[in-house]
Amino acid sequence: MKTEMTEEKKKKFKILSLGCRTNQYESQAYHDQLVAMGYEPAADGENAEVCIVNTCTVTESADSGSRHAIRQLARENQHSKLLVTGCFAERQPKAVEQIEGVTHVVPNRDKEQLLNLVFPEEELPEFSIKHFEARTRAFVKVQDGCNSFCTYCIIPYVRGRSRSRPVDEILEEIRGLISNGYKEVVLTGINIGDFDGGVAAGEQPVRLAELVRLVDQLPGLERLRISSIDPDEIDDDLADAVLNGKTTCPSMHVVLQSGSNVVLKRMNRKYTRQIFLETVDRLRAANPDFTFTTDIIVGFPGETEADFLETVEVMRHVKFAKVHMFPYSDRPRTRSMLMPNKVPVDVMKNRKHQVLQLAEQFSFELRSTYLGRRMNVLTESEDAASPGMIAGHTSNFLPVSIDKARCESNQLIEVEIVENTPNGLIGREISPELTEVRDA
Repeated sequence: MKTEMTEEKKKKFKILSLGCRTNQYESQAYHDQLVAMGYEPAADGENAEVCIVNTCTVTESADSGSRHAIRQLARENQHSKLLVTGCFAERQPKAVEQIEGVTHVVPNRDKEQLLNLVFPEEELPEFSIKHFEARTRAFVKVQDGCNSFCTYCIIPYVRGRSRSRPVDEILEEIRGLISNGYKEVVLTGINIGDFDGGVAAGEQPVRLAELVRLVDQLPGLERLRISSIDPDEIDDDLADAVLNGKTTCPSMHVVLQSGSNVVLKRMNRKYTRQIFLETVDRLRAANPDFTFTTDIIVGFPGETEADFLETVEVMRHVKFAKVHMFPYSDRPRTRSMLMPNKVPVDVMKNRKHQVLQLAEQFSFELRSTYLGRRMNVLTESEDAASPGMIAGHTSNFLPVSIDKARCESNQLIEVEIVENTPNGLIGREISPELTEVRDA
């Protein structure tokens, strides 16, 4: 493998990742491959020899963002090899090929071999991650693809059917991350509830709960989280693994999308409003500090005001720590595109603003209940909204800012929660870095 380059001759690369955490994982793998080959990230204004855009197509806005990112990299890095992959490139390969400057369009099925197009004669480093740039939290992809075919979602068409990574491969990658100083790992995938350990047909699958228990036992790990999951996939076994693990965090991203059973059925979601609330209440009964983040779609075809208010009621009941809100947009090849009774744009905008406003209100109310509490915070990076402060999160994913003079990034410290602001909690350090997690 040709990896020897002098400091003066090191070639540069740029990678832009849009959309989901799975894309972020894949883009980090490209980063680590290129660094192992002697390349280094280009600084702002520097020309890069290799550019990669990992695109998204989940909404119309994502399509627009992907096109903009490709064009921007092409303008700023003329004569570079510009490789475009991801879900927008999968869905619109001819449109991407026509963008001036694009040299390669790589379908999702070939993502892991993307760099072979640029370096066909070289032995490439393994497609896996060893770092997660600019983050103290590492996302590890354990599953890809989806079999659900929700009526609004194009992902099964562009990502393919569900498939899982082997357990041993996942554990080895996480061991490497821990040895490189990462204290927190997030298991992620397109539909992580489908995880089966990548076993062959007829073999006994390794379910997500078992994977969680195996990762939880790895020496040196401080925090373990599970990314986006549907409420019906949180069975008793998975709940037990999360609630009783040594490093598992009392917080989950449980997907709602709508609080109306009528809308959920038209979306082809596999759960009801009642199942969602029962899941939340079951976890909170076991641990009152358990918090939730979620996704919500407003303006799905046929959504009435009564349907929308049912979503608001679920928000009021749960008080999510954070809500990711998406206004509905038609996606080609999906069934919802052909559905009647499309919600007018002005109505959708109004509902969008209501959700965003109420999400902030309910999140503020949730955080207020922690004033005066002692909590453990994993510090992450400087708080852009508050100069002189470092931002971090509690184990139950509440945002906390701490005086920069009292700590540094990637520290697990105990703080007293002294203030609640619209941007998050303010903590006052009590003790230096802890060796174990034990929230008061």
